[in-house]
Amino acid sequence: MAETKTLREQMANIATEARSKLAEVTNETPEARAAEIEREFDAMMADHDKLGARAERMEKADAAIRSANAVDLSKRPEFEARQAPAVDAGEAVSYRQAFYSMIANGGIDGLDNEARNVLRQSEVRAQTAGTTTAGGYTVPTELASFIDKAMAASGPMYDSNLFTVLNTTGGNTFNIPTVDDTAVAAGAHTEGGAVTDDGGKDVTFGQKQLGAFAFDTEWVRWSYELANDSILNVEALLGELLGERLGRIANSKLTTGSGSSDVEGIVTNSGLGKTAAAVAAVTADEIIDLIHSVDPAYRASASTAIMMNDSTLAAVRKLKDGNGNYLWQMGNYQAGVPQNILGYNVVVNQAMASLATGNKVMLFGDMSKYYVRKVGGPSLFVARERFAPDYGILGYARFDGVLANTGAVKHLITA
Repeated sequence: MAETKTLREQMANIATEARSKLAEVTNETPEARAAEIEREFDAMMADHDKLGARAERMEKADAAIRSANAVDLSKRPEFEARQAPAVDAGEAVSYRQAFYSMIANGGIDGLDNEARNVLRQSEVRAQTAGTTTAGGYTVPTELASFIDKAMAASGPMYDSNLFTVLNTTGGNTFNIPTVDDTAVAAGAHTEGGAVTDDGGKDVTFGQKQLGAFAFDTEWVRWSYELANDSILNVEALLGELLGERLGRIANSKLTTGSGSSDVEGIVTNSGLGKTAAAVAAVTADEIIDLIHSVDPAYRASASTAIMMNDSTLAAVRKLKDGNGNYLWQMGNYQAGVPQNILGYNVVVNQAMASLATGNKVMLFGDMSKYYVRKVGGPSLFVARERFAPDYGILGYARFDGVLANTGAVKHLITA
C-alpha cells in the first residue's frame, strides 16, 4: 500500500509540473520553443501514464490478496458468518471490493453506505436483464468514463459548441416542432374594407423526430496474462480504441446517414445551394454562390461554418480571389482562432465525400440547426468474470440526428 501511495504521489507531482510547463506557451512564444515545450509535456505525461499502469497493477494484486485472505469458508459453514474483503482505513472502496462484500453478505442489506454507493454507480450485468436473482449478482461489470474523450476526438458531429446537442435519459421518440413562415407576408389594408378571413395565410407547422439508434463495438477480449504482464494499461488502451470506433460510426452516421430507419445525416437532407461546373473541382465563385444561397439570417449566426473533408480543403486552399489573395486563411490554433474561408470558420469532417462526380462535397450554414440526440452517454462495459480467466470489453452508444430546417444548411454538389 505504501508503494502504491508513493506512485500516486509521484503521478500528482508530474501532472502538476506538466501543467506548469504547458502554461509557459503564450501567444508570444516562438514556434520552435512552443514545439519543444509540447514535446517535454508529452514526455512527462508518458512517464505519468507508466506510473499509473504500475500503480493499477499493484492495486489489483493487493485487492486479490485481500480477497483471498479475508474469507475462510471451511471454518465458517454458516452463510451469515462470511466476511467481506478487508479494506484499509481511509482507503476508498473499489467496485470489486464492494462486489465481493455483497457476495459475502448475501446481498446489499449488510453493506455500509460507501459500498452501496459504489454498487449503485456501476452497471450490473445479469443473466436476465434487470433480474438480480437470475444471475445479476454473479458477474460484475464496470463502466469507464474515458470513452467520451475518445469519441469526441473522432469527428466534429458530437461537438456541442457547433451543433445543438440534446441529452435524454430515455430513448422514446423526441419530437421537434418546426415552422417556416418566411414566404408569407402581410398585405396592404384599405380603410373601411373587410379583412380577408379565408385561412389562406394560416401558419403551417411541421415536426421533426429524433429516435435512438443503438450501435456497439462487439466484445473484445484480452487475457489475464496480458493484463498483468503488459507495460501498458491494456484496459485503458482498449477503452480508448473502442471509443474511437464508436466515434467513427457516430460521426459517419450523423454526417451521411440515410434517415430511413437510420440516423439522418446533416448532408442527407441539406438543401441544394450550388452545383459545380466540374466533377472534381470547385471555384472561388461557386463557394461564394453557396454562401449566398443561405438566407442572411442564418449567415449571421455564431455557429455558421463551412464543412468539408481534408482532401477537398486541400483543393480549396489553392483558390484565390481576383486580386490574387487566397480565400483560405490559416488562423491561429494556439490563440483559439480557427482557419476560415471568406470570414467563416472551416470545419474538417472526414466523413464527407471527396471531389468526384455527383458528390455533396461542401456544406455551409448555421450548424446549430442540426440536432444531435444522445441517449445517456456512450458506455463502456468491462466484464471481469464472464470470460474468466480472460476479460472482455464492449462499447455501446445510442444517438440520432436531424436537420430541423433544410434552408439553414445547404450543400455544394459536383457536376
